[in-house]
Amino acid sequence: MRNKDFFVGLLENKLSECRDQVVSQWRNPEQTATRHFVIDGLLPDEICRKIYEAFPRDGNGFFDRESFREKKRTSANLDSYDPILSDITYAFQDPRIVRHVSELLGFRDIEPDPQLYAGGLSMMFQGDFLNPHIDNSHDAERQRYRRLNLLYYVSPDWRVENGGNFELWDDKRTIPKTLTSRFNRLVVMETNKSSWHSVSPVVAKMPRCCVSNYYFSAVSPDATEYFHVTSFSGRPGESLKSVVGVLDNAVRNAVSKAFKVGRGKNLVRKPNDQ
Repeated sequence: MRNKDFFVGLLENKLSECRDQVVSQWRNPEQTATRHFVIDGLLPDEICRKIYEAFPRDGNGFFDRESFREKKRTSANLDSYDPILSDITYAFQDPRIVRHVSELLGFRDIEPDPQLYAGGLSMMFQGDFLNPHIDNSHDAERQRYRRLNLLYYVSPDWRVENGGNFELWDDKRTIPKTLTSRFNRLVVMETNKSSWHSVSPVVAKMPRCCVSNYYFSAVSPDATEYFHVTSFSGRPGESLKSVVGVLDNAVRNAVSKAFKVGRGKNLVRKPNDQ
């Protein structure tokens, strides 16, 4: 049986091996202002395949999100599945990996999120999508700013024509940079006020599976205090969704500020679940 420390060792080795590649990508983002990097072949293929096979094929037990904003299934209830899913998820949160990533990117005081607020497991099926959006600015308790998204894709033989691909947008949200949700690929992106990203509609009949983690910091990305909920817009040509999105974002932001509520807070992983 695999364990978290086993994965931590593999991740440390890969991050060290790809150091120059990671730093170069991070410092020189192309087609988008959002800093990010990609590592292919993160783990041995046979191990990545075992992670994929541990996902429930039908998304059983996952929470359904479906609206004009998005359509996907998520779960932070890792104890319901093969331990390999918990092991790989929390390997990304191990202090050794957090420190390694922080040093590569020049970040300070970065912390993981054991509660898995908006993190954990994600599955998208045919017709699922995620419209352009910027992530919620804070963690569940609003004590720390969200700074990094770490997305590990594990669906075998995933091709760009399958859809379900990760997209980073230019400043005007007119042209996306498409990153295929390729098998055994890690994508890490910065989160701030303008880091618009999305997932194209899934076309394939197989599930697109992802292990998600987020790193936080008490210091905001631009050293100013701010707060916003996850804020959505439409794609180019979806003018109605864009207009509705502006109104929807404003209402949810006002409600969240006034009543300190937020979507997904009831889905976080409790301390006794870890």
